[in-house]
Order: sequence, then C-alpha cells, then structure tokens
Amino acid sequence: MLDEMVFRTEEVAAADRFDSWVERMGRTHAPMELRSDHTEDYRASQRVLGLGPVVVWPSEFQPVVFRRTRKLIRQSDPEMYHLSLLLHGTGAGVWGHHETAYRPLDLHVNSSSLDYELHSTGNPVRTVGVEIPQALVPLSHDKVRRIIARPMSAREGVGALLSGFLTQLAADTSAYRPSDAPRLGRVASDLVASLFAHVLEDENALPPETHQRSLTLRIQAFIRAHLHDPGLTPGSIAAAHHISVSYLHRLFQDEEDTVADGIRRLRLEAAHRDLTDPALGTTPIHAIATRWGFPRASTFSRAYRAAYGTTPKDHRCRAFTGGGFGGRGLGSRE
Repeated sequence: MLDEMVFRTEEVAAADRFDSWVERMGRTHAPMELRSDHTEDYRASQRVLGLGPVVVWPSEFQPVVFRRTRKLIRQSDPEMYHLSLLLHGTGAGVWGHHETAYRPLDLHVNSSSLDYELHSTGNPVRTVGVEIPQALVPLSHDKVRRIIARPMSAREGVGALLSGFLTQLAADTSAYRPSDAPRLGRVASDLVASLFAHVLEDENALPPETHQRSLTLRIQAFIRAHLHDPGLTPGSIAAAHHISVSYLHRLFQDEEDTVADGIRRLRLEAAHRDLTDPALGTTPIHAIATRWGFPRASTFSRAYRAAYGTTPKDHRCRAFTGGGFGGRGLGSRE
C-alpha cells in the first residue's frame, strides 16, 4: 500500500476546523486566503498520496472560496502546477480578466505563480487534486498559462485517461507498494504534460520519452476497452494508433508481457472474475468466454488451464461450492 496522510476537520475542535483546513491547503498547494459560510463547523477531509515529487490528494469539503494573491505569491511560491479533477459540485475561477465555470468531470489547472480566485459550490465538493513541480512539465510556463483558464474534459481522450488513472489511484492504493510511488508519479506527470500538449496542439514540444510513455498508456487503455473484440491483435492496435507493428512492440519491450501475451492475460483475468462471480452463476461458460474475446471454447479452455491449472468448469464449481453458494450455477452449461 502507498504511504498516505489523512486529515479530517472533524478530528479537531469545531471552532478550529476552518482554520485547520486553511492551513492544510497552504501546505498541500500554496498559501491561500479561504472564505466560507460554514466556518463555525467546517467539514472537510483530505488524503495525501506522495508519489515522489508529485502529490495526489483526493478531498471532500463544504463550499469555499480559494484566493491566492500577488502578495502571497511574493511571500511564498513553491512553483507548482495544480490540476484538479472535479467529481461532484461546481466551480468558477477568475484569473485576471478571464472567468471560467466548471462542472463534474471537468479538469482545471492552477499555478502557484499566478493570482486567482476560485469559487467551489456543492454539498459536498469532491475533487482529486494533483500537485506537479513546474520543472517536471516540459512546456514553457508561457504556454501553460494559455490553458490556465480553460476547462478540459475528463470524458474523452487524454483527459479521460488521466481521470481514470487518478480515480483508480484514489479509490484503492492497496495494490501498490511504496516503491511504486516514484513510478506512479512519473505516469501522472507524463499524463498531465500530454494533456497540456494536446490542449495546446503542441505534442511536438514534448520530449520523445514523454510522448512514448503517454502513447503506451493510451494503447493500454485502448486494449482494456476492446478486450471483448476477438479481432484485437497487435496489427489492429498498431493500425488504430497509426504506428507500425514493430514500433508497437518497441513501446512494450520494457513491459512484463508482449502485446499478445498481455491481451491474453487480461482476457483470462476478466473471464476468471466473471466465472467466480455469483451474480453470473447462471451465465454459460461459453458466453463468458465469448464476452472476453474467446469465441472458440476449446481455445479458451486450453488457455485457462495453462493459466490456472484447471478447467473453467472445475474452477467455477470449486469457487461456488467453496464459497458457500450451495452449488448455484455450477457451470454445467459449458
């Protein structure tokens, strides 16, 4: 599990809760002025996940106004970009003469080096914030400033890829070890840089290694979304991303699996989950196999036995009887 720090205002006296949240925001991002109509008993919580120099912090809080002034910038500027994924609630930001509204599944960018005022409304507001040193973003600050006041969608493209990474990370850190933190930080910074470059239509400004890692992540997301397609092959994946098959294999040369082996492993893992899910106990095994890209029962059975040392039917039977489901849906309809 990743190391994380958890803060909840309810753990301090009611009279001190808002001031504690102000201080927390100042340490997580940069010193700010905060205002709220709920200062008498402010409710907020935050988890801080340290990923090397990158920090991810899921948070939930009552409506508040964040204000970073030029005076505060002169006093302290950690030179960080803050990217926030809005999950619940709404927001509106003001940067100089630019004003922008935000809605759920929008992404917005702040810089600790710029003054702004951000209004957040909702009961509660839920976000996942990311703090990235400006030095890790291979784009000039002048270029990034062009997208500070622009909402970016987390519903499609690179924004959806970044959103998926952040929400999955925030939902469950148990699958990761502390040693994974720096690698996850590099993934986060690469995705943020790729999103910035995409919005700026300036992907050529990214270093080759950043572009390659971003492309690899997009391909991995594409594979997961198309596991059900029996026509998913290295050739079709390369064609969908306008690259050669040989370049595709080079992108994955440092991964544990080849592209084809990775597809087969992910399909078998998905079928394994379905076969041992009591909610799918009456679904025929061949239907589950087809759902995950194995249209031929014999091919699925051989691959499943090689991976798990047993047949799909026997595995399902043992899972259900051992789990106390009374033999319901033992998979006899193979």
